[in-house]
Amino acid sequence: MAENDISFDDYAPADIAKKVESAGIKKANLNFLSLVLLSILAGAYIAIAGEFYTLVIFDSNLSFGLTKLIGGLCFSIGLILVVIAGAELFTGNTMIIMAFASRVVTWKQLLKNWVISYLGNLVGSLSVVFIMFLTNQWKTKEFMLGAKAVQIAATKTNLGFVEAFASAILCNALVCLAVWLCFSARTVISKIAAIIFPITAFVASGFEHSIANMYFIPMGIVLKNNPKVIEALNKIAPNLNLSRLNIIGFLGNLLPVTLGNIIGGAIMVGLIYWIIIILPQKRKQTFK
Repeated sequence: MAENDISFDDYAPADIAKKVESAGIKKANLNFLSLVLLSILAGAYIAIAGEFYTLVIFDSNLSFGLTKLIGGLCFSIGLILVVIAGAELFTGNTMIIMAFASRVVTWKQLLKNWVISYLGNLVGSLSVVFIMFLTNQWKTKEFMLGAKAVQIAATKTNLGFVEAFASAILCNALVCLAVWLCFSARTVISKIAAIIFPITAFVASGFEHSIANMYFIPMGIVLKNNPKVIEALNKIAPNLNLSRLNIIGFLGNLLPVTLGNIIGGAIMVGLIYWIIIILPQKRKQTFK
């Protein structure tokens, strides 16, 4: 195909791998200010998705599965904003491992991106928590929306280490597969279509996403001190354990979920595809 020819065919896996590796190089070489600001934006986008999810499901009368399905579809707006608008999301950036495995990104560049994007995502998520609290949206339907936010947060902090860890692996495998599929697309519509199904699957399945939890859990911590929210909570989940819904419980959730997200994205998607696609190519080049 000539260089100027237009193709509407999606990119093949071999082309995707090259594009992901190239993107990893660009991400690893972002200047500090750009990385910080783009990371804050990504955290805010995922937090907005978390707010949207909570709003849509809180008073649903549909079956459990259908409610989660609709919530997952709504949550997809988070990664759509990250990919289409452009932002640095820690969980997606675990794919930089492909560029690291090819030795075109150093371990210092890798860790720098991961640490800054993670902390930036936290700032962005907490910013949305603060703004959402000021909106008083959580008072909707006699504080039932706030009660649902507390229920979601408490459920997450009550997870055991292994349970949260395993759930996080599956979560970010799906998130990074969504990112991987986006690199096959040539149009915005195709990218959105590639995002929706994997993200819906992870959210509907209740898997754990570290950056989403940076919104869900702090929002629950803030609202659990409101008597009217607790009164509403007792109507939908009277026996819910709130003892771990605090900063310690938040950090206790983030640790296994972050580790699981790294394994799910970096190893189960990034490294596996590097071994399948890029490593054989490098071996051929070596023996030529």
